[in-house]
Amino acid sequence: MTARLKKWLDGIDQREHKMAELPLFRRYGRLTRATGLVMEAVGLKLPIGTLCIVERETETGIQRVESEVVGFNAETLYLMPLENVEGVLPGARVYAFGNNTKGKSLPLGPELLGRVLDASARPLDGLPPPGATDRGPLFTAPFNPLQRDPIKNVLDVGVRAINGLLTVGRGQRMGLFAGSGVGKSVLLGMMARFTKADVIVVGLIGERGREVKDFIENILGKEGLKRSVVIAAPADVSPILRMQGAVYCTRIAEDFRDRGLDVLLIMDSLTRYAMAQREIALAIGEPPATKGYPPSVFAKLPALVERAGNGTKGGGSITAFYTVLTEGDDQQDPIADSARAILDGHIVLSRRLAESGHYPAIDIEASISRAMTELIEPVHYKKVQRFKQMLSSYQRNRDLVSVGAYAAGSDPLLDQAISLYPNMERYLHQGIHESCDYPTSCAELSALFPDAGAN
Repeated sequence: MTARLKKWLDGIDQREHKMAELPLFRRYGRLTRATGLVMEAVGLKLPIGTLCIVERETETGIQRVESEVVGFNAETLYLMPLENVEGVLPGARVYAFGNNTKGKSLPLGPELLGRVLDASARPLDGLPPPGATDRGPLFTAPFNPLQRDPIKNVLDVGVRAINGLLTVGRGQRMGLFAGSGVGKSVLLGMMARFTKADVIVVGLIGERGREVKDFIENILGKEGLKRSVVIAAPADVSPILRMQGAVYCTRIAEDFRDRGLDVLLIMDSLTRYAMAQREIALAIGEPPATKGYPPSVFAKLPALVERAGNGTKGGGSITAFYTVLTEGDDQQDPIADSARAILDGHIVLSRRLAESGHYPAIDIEASISRAMTELIEPVHYKKVQRFKQMLSSYQRNRDLVSVGAYAAGSDPLLDQAISLYPNMERYLHQGIHESCDYPTSCAELSALFPDAGAN
Protein backbone atom coordinates (compact mmCIF):
# COMPACT_ATOMS: atom_id res chain seq x y z
CA MET A 1 0.00 0.00 0.00
CA THR A 2 1.40 3.37 -0.99
CA ALA A 3 1.91 6.05 1.62
CA ARG A 4 -0.47 8.35 -0.26
CA LEU A 5 -3.23 5.72 -0.28
CA LYS A 6 -2.68 4.92 3.43
CA LYS A 7 -2.97 8.62 4.25
CA TRP A 8 -6.23 8.81 2.34
CA LEU A 9 -7.66 5.74 4.11
CA ASP A 10 -6.57 7.02 7.53
CA GLY A 11 -8.39 10.28 6.92
CA ILE A 12 -11.59 8.70 5.67
CA ASP A 13 -13.47 9.30 8.91
CA GLN A 14 -12.52 12.97 8.88
CA ARG A 15 -13.79 13.34 5.32
CA GLU A 16 -17.03 11.60 6.23
CA HIS A 17 -17.53 14.04 9.11
CA LYS A 18 -16.88 17.06 6.89
CA MET A 19 -19.18 15.81 4.11
CA ALA A 20 -21.95 15.10 6.61
CA GLU A 21 -21.92 18.79 7.48
CA LEU A 22 -22.54 19.80 3.84
CA PRO A 23 -26.20 20.11 2.78
CA LEU A 24 -25.22 18.77 -0.65
CA PHE A 25 -24.64 15.26 0.61
CA ARG A 26 -26.42 12.75 2.73
CA ARG A 27 -25.90 8.99 3.33
CA TYR A 28 -23.35 7.02 1.35
CA GLY A 29 -22.80 3.57 -0.12
CA ARG A 30 -19.85 1.76 -1.64
CA LEU A 31 -18.83 0.59 -5.09
CA THR A 32 -18.73 -3.17 -5.51
CA ARG A 33 -18.07 -3.46 -9.23
CA ALA A 34 -17.15 -1.38 -12.26
CA THR A 35 -17.41 -3.00 -15.69
CA GLY A 36 -17.45 -1.15 -18.98
CA LEU A 37 -19.73 1.87 -18.74
CA VAL A 38 -21.52 0.85 -15.54
CA MET A 39 -20.57 0.87 -11.86
CA GLU A 40 -22.46 -1.06 -9.20
CA ALA A 41 -23.04 0.27 -5.69
CA VAL A 42 -24.68 -1.07 -2.53
CA GLY A 43 -25.81 0.59 0.68
CA LEU A 44 -28.06 3.22 -1.00
CA LYS A 45 -31.73 3.09 -1.94
CA LEU A 46 -32.28 5.74 -4.62
CA PRO A 47 -34.71 6.20 -7.52
CA ILE A 48 -33.61 6.04 -11.15
CA GLY A 49 -32.33 9.40 -12.37
CA THR A 50 -30.72 10.41 -9.09
CA LEU A 51 -27.33 12.10 -9.27
CA CYS A 52 -24.52 10.64 -7.16
CA ILE A 53 -20.91 11.48 -6.37
CA VAL A 54 -18.22 8.78 -6.44
CA GLU A 55 -14.87 9.43 -4.75
CA ARG A 56 -11.82 9.19 -6.98
CA GLU A 57 -8.17 9.32 -5.94
CA THR A 58 -5.93 11.56 -8.05
CA GLU A 59 -2.45 13.01 -7.67
CA THR A 60 -3.94 16.20 -6.28
CA GLY A 61 -6.17 14.46 -3.78
CA ILE A 62 -9.71 13.07 -3.65
CA GLN A 63 -12.02 14.32 -6.37
CA ARG A 64 -15.66 13.74 -7.23
CA VAL A 65 -17.03 11.81 -10.20
CA GLU A 66 -20.63 12.67 -11.03
CA SER A 67 -22.77 9.65 -11.84
CA GLU A 68 -26.43 8.92 -12.40
CA VAL A 69 -28.57 6.00 -11.29
CA VAL A 70 -29.72 4.23 -14.47
CA GLY A 71 -31.11 1.01 -12.99
CA PHE A 72 -31.07 -1.40 -10.07
CA ASN A 73 -31.22 -5.10 -9.25
CA ALA A 74 -32.46 -5.91 -5.76
CA GLU A 75 -30.14 -3.90 -3.46
CA THR A 76 -27.59 -3.08 -6.17
CA LEU A 77 -27.68 0.26 -7.97
CA TYR A 78 -26.32 0.68 -11.49
CA LEU A 79 -24.50 3.97 -11.94
CA MET A 80 -23.46 5.55 -15.22
CA PRO A 81 -20.56 8.02 -14.81
CA LEU A 82 -20.78 11.42 -16.49
CA GLU A 83 -16.99 11.86 -16.64
CA ASN A 84 -13.68 9.99 -16.51
CA VAL A 85 -13.52 7.28 -13.83
CA GLU A 86 -9.76 6.73 -13.81
CA GLY A 87 -8.57 6.44 -10.23
CA VAL A 88 -11.81 5.04 -8.78
CA LEU A 89 -11.01 2.26 -6.28
CA PRO A 90 -12.98 -0.83 -5.25
CA GLY A 91 -15.13 0.06 -2.26
CA ALA A 92 -15.05 3.79 -3.09
CA ARG A 93 -17.72 5.79 -1.33
CA VAL A 94 -20.82 6.84 -3.25
CA TYR A 95 -22.75 9.86 -2.00
CA ALA A 96 -26.22 10.92 -3.06
CA PHE A 97 -27.03 14.59 -3.53
CA GLY A 98 -29.00 16.00 -0.64
CA ASN A 99 -32.31 16.77 -2.42
CA ASN A 100 -32.14 15.69 -6.02
CA THR A 101 -34.51 12.75 -6.04
CA LYS A 102 -37.25 14.97 -7.51
CA GLY A 103 -35.31 15.30 -10.77
CA LYS A 104 -32.78 17.66 -12.26
CA SER A 105 -33.55 21.36 -12.47
CA LEU A 106 -31.79 23.44 -15.13
CA PRO A 107 -31.92 27.10 -16.24
CA LEU A 108 -34.65 28.26 -18.61
CA GLY A 109 -35.82 31.55 -20.07
CA PRO A 110 -34.74 34.38 -22.40
CA GLU A 111 -31.38 34.79 -20.64
CA LEU A 112 -30.22 31.71 -22.57
CA LEU A 113 -30.55 33.41 -25.97
CA GLY A 114 -27.24 33.79 -27.79
CA ARG A 115 -25.55 31.21 -25.55
CA VAL A 116 -23.78 27.92 -26.26
CA LEU A 117 -24.16 25.51 -23.32
CA ASP A 118 -23.47 21.87 -22.58
CA ALA A 119 -26.07 19.33 -21.47
CA SER A 120 -25.77 20.49 -17.83
CA ALA A 121 -26.15 24.21 -18.74
CA ARG A 122 -22.45 24.91 -18.25
CA PRO A 123 -21.17 27.57 -20.71
CA LEU A 124 -19.06 26.46 -23.67
CA ASP A 125 -18.74 29.94 -25.19
CA GLY A 126 -16.28 31.34 -22.64
CA LEU A 127 -18.92 33.60 -21.06
CA PRO A 128 -20.15 33.52 -17.45
CA PRO A 129 -22.85 31.03 -16.52
CA PRO A 130 -26.32 32.13 -17.68
CA GLY A 131 -28.02 34.36 -15.16
CA ALA A 132 -31.41 32.76 -15.68
CA THR A 133 -33.86 33.35 -12.85
CA ASP A 134 -36.19 30.58 -14.03
CA ARG A 135 -35.36 26.94 -13.54
CA GLY A 136 -37.37 23.85 -14.26
CA PRO A 137 -37.26 20.05 -14.37
CA LEU A 138 -36.12 18.27 -17.51
CA PHE A 139 -39.30 16.25 -17.87
CA THR A 140 -42.85 17.57 -18.08
CA ALA A 141 -46.24 15.88 -18.09
CA PRO A 142 -47.39 14.54 -21.50
CA PHE A 143 -49.40 17.06 -23.51
CA ASN A 144 -53.11 16.29 -23.95
CA PRO A 145 -53.44 15.81 -27.73
CA LEU A 146 -56.98 17.20 -27.72
CA GLN A 147 -55.73 20.49 -26.33
CA ARG A 148 -53.16 21.06 -29.09
CA ASP A 149 -53.86 23.71 -31.67
CA PRO A 150 -54.02 22.00 -35.10
CA ILE A 151 -51.34 22.63 -37.73
CA LYS A 152 -52.96 25.27 -39.94
CA ASN A 153 -50.37 27.98 -40.67
CA VAL A 154 -47.53 27.70 -43.18
CA LEU A 155 -43.99 28.08 -41.82
CA ASP A 156 -41.63 29.88 -44.20
CA VAL A 157 -38.26 28.09 -43.95
CA GLY A 158 -36.56 30.12 -46.69
CA VAL A 159 -35.72 27.03 -48.82
CA ARG A 160 -37.49 27.01 -52.19
CA ALA A 161 -37.83 23.24 -52.61
CA ILE A 162 -39.34 22.82 -49.12
CA ASN A 163 -41.60 25.89 -49.27
CA GLY A 164 -43.02 25.02 -52.67
CA LEU A 165 -43.05 21.21 -52.81
CA LEU A 166 -42.86 20.02 -49.17
CA THR A 167 -44.70 22.83 -47.39
CA VAL A 168 -44.19 22.73 -43.63
CA GLY A 169 -46.72 23.97 -41.08
CA ARG A 170 -46.09 25.76 -37.82
CA GLY A 171 -45.94 23.07 -35.14
CA GLN A 172 -44.99 20.24 -37.52
CA ARG A 173 -42.27 17.69 -36.75
CA MET A 174 -40.11 16.73 -39.72
CA GLY A 175 -37.27 14.28 -40.18
CA LEU A 176 -34.19 14.97 -42.29
CA PHE A 177 -32.99 11.56 -43.49
CA ALA A 178 -29.52 11.19 -44.95
CA GLY A 179 -26.21 9.41 -44.76
CA SER A 180 -23.01 11.19 -43.80
CA GLY A 181 -21.62 13.99 -45.94
CA VAL A 182 -24.65 14.91 -48.05
CA GLY A 183 -25.36 18.36 -46.64
CA LYS A 184 -27.62 17.87 -43.60
CA SER A 185 -25.87 20.49 -41.49
CA VAL A 186 -25.77 23.01 -44.35
CA LEU A 187 -29.52 22.64 -44.94
CA LEU A 188 -30.21 22.96 -41.20
CA GLY A 189 -28.10 26.12 -41.09
CA MET A 190 -30.05 27.62 -43.99
CA MET A 191 -33.34 26.96 -42.20
CA ALA A 192 -31.95 28.33 -38.93
CA ARG A 193 -31.02 31.61 -40.63
CA PHE A 194 -34.05 32.02 -42.89
CA THR A 195 -37.00 30.53 -40.97
CA LYS A 196 -39.61 32.96 -39.68
CA ALA A 197 -39.49 32.01 -36.00
CA ASP A 198 -39.15 33.97 -32.74
CA VAL A 199 -36.59 31.63 -31.17
CA ILE A 200 -34.32 28.87 -32.48
CA VAL A 201 -33.16 26.04 -30.21
CA VAL A 202 -30.35 23.89 -31.63
CA GLY A 203 -29.33 20.57 -30.14
CA LEU A 204 -26.01 19.18 -31.42
CA ILE A 205 -26.14 15.67 -30.03
CA GLY A 206 -23.34 13.16 -30.52
CA GLU A 207 -21.60 15.15 -33.25
CA ARG A 208 -17.85 15.63 -33.64
CA GLY A 209 -16.43 18.53 -31.63
CA ARG A 210 -15.10 20.17 -34.78
CA GLU A 211 -18.59 20.13 -36.31
CA VAL A 212 -20.03 21.89 -33.27
CA LYS A 213 -17.69 24.85 -33.70
CA ASP A 214 -18.12 24.85 -37.47
CA PHE A 215 -21.93 24.84 -37.23
CA ILE A 216 -22.00 27.75 -34.79
CA GLU A 217 -19.44 29.96 -36.52
CA ASN A 218 -19.82 29.16 -40.23
CA ILE A 219 -23.32 27.78 -40.69
CA LEU A 220 -25.46 29.41 -38.00
CA GLY A 221 -23.47 32.66 -37.98
CA LYS A 222 -23.60 35.62 -35.60
CA GLU A 223 -27.03 36.79 -36.73
CA GLY A 224 -28.52 33.34 -36.31
CA LEU A 225 -26.93 32.88 -32.89
CA LYS A 226 -28.49 36.08 -31.52
CA ARG A 227 -31.94 34.53 -31.46
CA SER A 228 -30.77 31.00 -30.72
CA VAL A 229 -29.88 28.71 -27.84
CA VAL A 230 -27.33 26.01 -28.68
CA ILE A 231 -27.00 22.89 -26.52
CA ALA A 232 -23.96 20.81 -27.45
CA ALA A 233 -23.27 17.28 -26.23
CA PRO A 234 -20.46 16.00 -28.51
CA ALA A 235 -19.64 12.39 -29.24
CA ASP A 236 -16.90 12.21 -26.59
CA VAL A 237 -19.18 12.85 -23.60
CA SER A 238 -21.07 10.26 -21.57
CA PRO A 239 -24.19 8.72 -23.17
CA ILE A 240 -26.12 10.07 -20.19
CA LEU A 241 -25.11 13.62 -21.16
CA ARG A 242 -25.93 13.02 -24.82
CA MET A 243 -29.45 11.96 -23.86
CA GLN A 244 -29.74 14.81 -21.36
CA GLY A 245 -28.67 17.29 -24.03
CA ALA A 246 -31.51 16.21 -26.32
CA VAL A 247 -34.03 16.39 -23.49
CA TYR A 248 -32.71 19.76 -22.26
CA CYS A 249 -32.98 21.49 -25.64
CA THR A 250 -36.53 20.12 -25.96
CA ARG A 251 -37.34 21.48 -22.49
CA ILE A 252 -35.97 24.92 -23.44
CA ALA A 253 -38.17 24.90 -26.54
CA GLU A 254 -41.18 23.95 -24.41
CA ASP A 255 -40.49 26.85 -22.07
CA PHE A 256 -40.40 29.37 -24.93
CA ARG A 257 -43.56 27.84 -26.39
CA ASP A 258 -45.31 28.24 -23.05
CA ARG A 259 -44.34 31.93 -23.16
CA GLY A 260 -46.37 32.27 -26.37
CA LEU A 261 -43.44 32.26 -28.82
CA ASP A 262 -42.97 30.36 -32.07
CA VAL A 263 -39.90 28.11 -31.73
CA LEU A 264 -37.83 26.32 -34.34
CA LEU A 265 -36.22 23.24 -32.76
CA ILE A 266 -33.32 21.69 -34.68
CA MET A 267 -31.83 18.47 -33.34
CA ASP A 268 -28.79 16.91 -34.99
CA SER A 269 -29.21 14.06 -34.56
CA LEU A 270 -32.07 11.88 -33.36
CA THR A 271 -30.03 8.81 -34.26
CA ARG A 272 -27.23 9.76 -31.83
CA TYR A 273 -29.87 10.11 -29.10
CA ALA A 274 -31.08 6.59 -29.84
CA MET A 275 -27.52 5.26 -29.88
CA ALA A 276 -26.83 6.81 -26.48
CA GLN A 277 -29.88 5.05 -25.04
CA ARG A 278 -28.69 1.82 -26.65
CA GLU A 279 -25.29 2.16 -24.93
CA ILE A 280 -26.94 2.63 -21.56
CA ALA A 281 -29.51 -0.14 -22.00
CA LEU A 282 -26.99 -2.74 -23.16
CA ALA A 283 -24.57 -1.79 -20.36
CA ILE A 284 -27.15 -2.54 -17.67
CA GLY A 285 -28.17 -5.84 -19.27
CA GLU A 286 -31.24 -5.07 -21.37
CA PRO A 287 -31.38 -7.61 -24.21
CA PRO A 288 -31.13 -6.35 -27.80
CA ALA A 289 -34.19 -6.75 -30.00
CA THR A 290 -34.01 -5.18 -33.47
CA LYS A 291 -30.56 -5.05 -35.10
CA GLY A 292 -28.87 -4.55 -31.73
CA TYR A 293 -31.32 -1.95 -30.40
CA PRO A 294 -33.07 -2.77 -27.08
CA PRO A 295 -36.84 -2.13 -26.77
CA SER A 296 -36.32 0.92 -24.54
CA VAL A 297 -34.81 2.82 -27.49
CA PHE A 298 -38.09 2.62 -29.40
CA ALA A 299 -40.00 3.77 -26.32
CA LYS A 300 -37.74 6.79 -25.75
CA LEU A 301 -38.02 8.15 -29.31
CA PRO A 302 -41.77 8.96 -29.34
CA ALA A 303 -41.58 10.21 -25.74
CA LEU A 304 -39.06 12.84 -26.89
CA VAL A 305 -40.62 13.74 -30.24
CA GLU A 306 -44.18 14.08 -28.91
CA ARG A 307 -43.09 16.96 -26.68
CA ALA A 308 -42.68 19.19 -29.75
CA GLY A 309 -45.63 20.62 -31.67
CA ASN A 310 -48.24 23.32 -31.14
CA GLY A 311 -49.38 24.45 -27.73
CA THR A 312 -52.93 25.32 -26.78
CA LYS A 313 -55.04 27.54 -29.04
CA GLY A 314 -53.63 31.04 -29.20
CA GLY A 315 -50.34 29.96 -27.63
CA GLY A 316 -46.86 29.29 -28.98
CA SER A 317 -45.54 26.47 -31.12
CA ILE A 318 -42.52 24.21 -31.63
CA THR A 319 -41.69 23.30 -35.22
CA ALA A 320 -39.05 20.59 -35.06
CA PHE A 321 -36.53 19.24 -37.55
CA TYR A 322 -34.72 16.06 -36.50
CA THR A 323 -31.84 14.66 -38.53
CA VAL A 324 -31.82 10.88 -38.87
CA LEU A 325 -28.65 9.11 -40.02
CA THR A 326 -29.25 6.26 -42.44
CA GLU A 327 -26.33 3.85 -42.22
CA GLY A 328 -25.04 3.23 -45.72
CA ASP A 329 -28.00 5.28 -47.02
CA ASP A 330 -30.28 2.43 -45.90
CA GLN A 331 -33.76 3.88 -45.48
CA GLN A 332 -34.87 0.70 -43.65
CA ASP A 333 -32.50 1.23 -40.74
CA PRO A 334 -34.55 0.50 -37.56
CA ILE A 335 -34.13 4.02 -36.16
CA ALA A 336 -34.99 5.61 -39.51
CA ASP A 337 -38.02 3.34 -39.85
CA SER A 338 -39.22 4.15 -36.33
CA ALA A 339 -38.65 7.89 -36.76
CA ARG A 340 -40.53 7.90 -40.06
CA ALA A 341 -43.57 6.43 -38.29
CA ILE A 342 -43.71 9.00 -35.48
CA LEU A 343 -42.85 12.18 -37.42
CA ASP A 344 -45.17 14.36 -39.53
CA GLY A 345 -43.11 13.94 -42.67
CA HIS A 346 -39.59 13.31 -43.90
CA ILE A 347 -37.11 15.02 -46.20
CA VAL A 348 -34.67 12.58 -47.80
CA LEU A 349 -31.28 13.80 -48.98
CA SER A 350 -29.75 11.92 -51.89
CA ARG A 351 -26.07 11.05 -52.10
CA ARG A 352 -26.36 10.85 -55.90
CA LEU A 353 -27.60 14.44 -56.05
CA ALA A 354 -24.94 15.65 -53.62
CA GLU A 355 -22.17 13.99 -55.60
CA SER A 356 -23.42 15.69 -58.77
CA GLY A 357 -23.19 19.13 -57.12
CA HIS A 358 -26.96 19.51 -56.64
CA TYR A 359 -27.64 21.41 -53.40
CA PRO A 360 -29.73 21.16 -51.37
CA ALA A 361 -29.67 17.48 -52.32
CA ILE A 362 -33.37 16.88 -51.59
CA ASP A 363 -34.90 13.79 -53.19
CA ILE A 364 -38.35 15.20 -53.90
CA GLU A 365 -39.79 11.84 -54.99
CA ALA A 366 -38.84 10.13 -51.70
CA SER A 367 -39.86 13.05 -49.45
CA ILE A 368 -43.28 13.97 -48.09
CA SER A 369 -44.94 16.48 -45.77
CA ARG A 370 -47.99 14.87 -44.17
CA ALA A 371 -49.56 18.18 -43.15
CA MET A 372 -49.12 19.79 -46.57
CA THR A 373 -52.61 19.11 -47.93
CA GLU A 374 -54.17 20.99 -45.00
CA LEU A 375 -51.93 24.01 -45.51
CA ILE A 376 -52.06 24.81 -49.23
CA GLU A 377 -54.74 25.58 -51.79
CA PRO A 378 -55.95 22.84 -54.18
CA VAL A 379 -54.45 24.74 -57.13
CA HIS A 380 -51.03 24.71 -55.44
CA TYR A 381 -51.35 21.00 -54.69
CA LYS A 382 -52.10 20.21 -58.36
CA LYS A 383 -48.94 22.04 -59.38
CA VAL A 384 -46.94 20.01 -56.85
CA GLN A 385 -48.39 16.78 -58.23
CA ARG A 386 -47.57 17.90 -61.77
CA PHE A 387 -43.98 18.72 -60.76
CA LYS A 388 -43.51 15.27 -59.22
CA GLN A 389 -45.04 13.52 -62.23
CA MET A 390 -42.70 15.31 -64.61
CA LEU A 391 -39.66 14.72 -62.43
CA SER A 392 -40.49 11.03 -61.93
CA SER A 393 -41.07 10.50 -65.66
CA TYR A 394 -37.71 12.06 -66.51
CA GLN A 395 -35.78 10.14 -63.82
CA ARG A 396 -37.26 6.78 -64.94
CA ASN A 397 -36.16 7.36 -68.51
CA ARG A 398 -32.99 9.33 -67.82
CA ASP A 399 -30.62 6.67 -69.16
CA LEU A 400 -32.59 6.27 -72.40
CA VAL A 401 -32.58 10.01 -72.99
CA SER A 402 -28.89 10.44 -72.18
CA VAL A 403 -27.75 7.75 -74.67
CA GLY A 404 -30.14 8.95 -77.39
CA ALA A 405 -32.25 5.77 -77.35
CA TYR A 406 -35.52 7.65 -76.86
CA ALA A 407 -37.41 8.83 -79.97
CA ALA A 408 -39.20 12.13 -79.46
CA GLY A 409 -42.97 11.81 -79.73
CA SER A 410 -43.17 8.29 -78.30
CA ASP A 411 -44.42 9.52 -74.91
CA PRO A 412 -46.08 12.99 -74.68
CA LEU A 413 -45.58 13.14 -70.90
CA LEU A 414 -41.88 12.36 -71.23
CA ASP A 415 -41.54 14.89 -74.05
CA GLN A 416 -42.93 17.56 -71.75
CA ALA A 417 -40.74 16.38 -68.86
CA ILE A 418 -37.61 16.62 -71.06
CA SER A 419 -38.45 20.20 -72.07
CA LEU A 420 -39.24 21.27 -68.49
CA TYR A 421 -36.41 19.44 -66.71
CA PRO A 422 -33.79 22.24 -66.91
CA ASN A 423 -36.27 24.69 -65.34
CA MET A 424 -37.32 22.15 -62.68
CA GLU A 425 -33.69 21.50 -61.80
CA ARG A 426 -33.05 25.24 -61.45
CA TYR A 427 -36.08 25.45 -59.16
CA LEU A 428 -34.59 22.78 -56.87
CA HIS A 429 -31.14 24.42 -56.76
CA GLN A 430 -30.43 27.07 -54.12
CA GLY A 431 -27.24 28.65 -52.83
CA ILE A 432 -26.29 28.38 -49.16
CA HIS A 433 -26.62 32.16 -48.65
CA GLU A 434 -29.69 32.54 -50.88
CA SER A 435 -33.11 32.90 -49.26
CA CYS A 436 -36.41 32.29 -51.04
CA ASP A 437 -39.58 33.12 -49.11
CA TYR A 438 -42.86 31.23 -49.35
CA PRO A 439 -44.73 33.61 -51.74
CA THR A 440 -41.78 33.65 -54.14
CA SER A 441 -41.47 29.85 -54.01
CA CYS A 442 -45.16 29.49 -54.92
CA ALA A 443 -44.94 32.10 -57.69
CA GLU A 444 -41.95 30.37 -59.31
CA LEU A 445 -43.74 27.02 -59.12
CA SER A 446 -46.82 28.54 -60.80
CA ALA A 447 -44.62 29.94 -63.56
CA LEU A 448 -43.39 26.40 -64.32
CA PHE A 449 -46.94 25.01 -64.64
CA PRO A 450 -49.30 27.90 -65.45
CA ASP A 451 -52.11 25.58 -66.58
CA ALA A 452 -51.76 22.78 -64.00
CA GLY A 453 -54.55 24.09 -61.75
CA ALA A 454 -56.83 25.41 -64.45
CA ASN A 455 -59.36 22.66 -64.02
